[in-house]
Amino acid sequence: MATSLGAAALLVVIVSMLPRPGRAEKIQNNVAVFAALDKVSARISRLEVPLNTTVEFGALLITPRACYTRPPTEPPRTSAFIEVDEVKLNDTKRRIFTGWMFAESPGIHAVEHPVFDVWLTSCKTL
Repeated sequence: MATSLGAAALLVVIVSMLPRPGRAEKIQNNVAVFAALDKVSARISRLEVPLNTTVEFGALLITPRACYTRPPTEPPRTSAFIEVDEVKLNDTKRRIFTGWMFAESPGIHAVEHPVFDVWLTSCKTL
């Protein structure tokens, strides 16, 4: 029994000494940068939108709430929490997107609208 306890204690000491993966702190930015496609004109626009500010792109109202990046020494992981409303012809608004966008995976969680597409490209600090 004493041998088993000694082996278990030794195992606990060895496991506690093993290196653990570091966690890079996310960097909070105050501007979200988007690419926005107008499918009618085939024109792509760059939108730099401060957090909690709404910008209009065609019939869409885009409001970023959070925008995070990682330090330059880490693999890129840029994400932003976005709300997008569509303004209808009768001036009513309808929420068409609420959620996280990821710059490294623009096909996942991008706003796809019949006339407009919007996706996150980066975040920055003013």
